[in-house]
Amino acid sequence: MLAPGKRVLFESCVDGFEAAVASESGGAARIELCAGLDVGGITPPVALVARCVAGLGIPVFAIVRPRGGDFVYAADEVRAMEREVLAMAAAGAHGLVFGALRTDGAIDIPLMRRLVEAARPLPVTCHKAFDDARDLPEALEALIGLGVDRVLTSGGAPTAGQGATMIAALVRQAGDRLAVMAGGAVRADNVADLVRATDVHEVHARLLPARAPAGDDARPWAQTVAAFVHAMASRR
Repeated sequence: MLAPGKRVLFESCVDGFEAAVASESGGAARIELCAGLDVGGITPPVALVARCVAGLGIPVFAIVRPRGGDFVYAADEVRAMEREVLAMAAAGAHGLVFGALRTDGAIDIPLMRRLVEAARPLPVTCHKAFDDARDLPEALEALIGLGVDRVLTSGGAPTAGQGATMIAALVRQAGDRLAVMAGGAVRADNVADLVRATDVHEVHARLLPARAPAGDDARPWAQTVAAFVHAMASRR
């Protein structure tokens, strides 16, 4: 079980600089930076990654995903992903987020190995492609074997709350071999119950709309994040 007083890390999923700044101000410990949140997140512009890295004091992880839709990639998409991994790293990203499946629903181990090797020494998160895998415990072992550092999951369910039982099982299975991060419709009114039920050490959520206001008008955005972080900390 999570030790009393143990801090749970909050990763805020954003698509812009103002939202990233507001997330840090509100207490987020890490940023997942994306473009195209309306399709679940795709690779962000290099310039945006560099700006966030320069302007924030918390780690910025960049997603590498060439398009929305499924997670089975053609050869040209694979080459694009390899280029994007290198571009995100060159822009200063502190970590990279990607995932790939075979047509049969298993983790695409050869492709993931190529991307993990290209990403090193940066930490790697497998995104919610994991939840589309045919067998989550099997997929988890594949990721561990590849040396992936963490996986984002809703336990294969539409929301993390609905998948809490599976998330808890994955946490137990992973032990200290890989971090299981819960995500999927997590909000201030359910995050404490989710942490209690799953024993996760990390939570991921998109709390801010796709376009954050600039300047003083961004303060309510930071307050939204702060309320979430406070609710997460009050799990006991």
